Amino acid sequence: MDLGAFSVSLTVKDIAASKAFYEKLGFTYKGGDQSQGWLVLKNGTTVIGLFQGMFDKNILTFNPGWDSNAQHLAEFTDVRDIQKQLQEQGITLAVAADANSSGPAHIVLEDPDGNQIMLDQHR
Repeated sequence: MDLGAFSVSLTVKDIAASKAFYEKLGFTYKGGDQSQGWLVLKNGTTVIGLFQGMFDKNILTFNPGWDSNAQHLAEFTDVRDIQKQLQEQGITLAVAADANSSGPAHIVLEDPDGNQIMLDQHR
């Protein structure tokens, strides 16, 4: 099952302080809008998202249709197809995509320890 590009989405209290901290670790700005409360930073192949006021806890994030540089892939598994495979395996989704839709959509599930996993398709 190809889930797409991986990143960790971190819930932060002060996005400016978090950005400054991660820049000291060698991360650089990749995208996002700090005034809207979200940034994407990258160090080598490692991608993190900083989110202030958007999520309750940290999330493992996969982006079907993107590579690690947020570039569109010519071929990818649609999030609705992944959703169907997960549901067929008995995995309960906290958030499901409309199976009859197309384009951008996301699903959310939790592992046995309550860690959230989001598959967020942007196209």
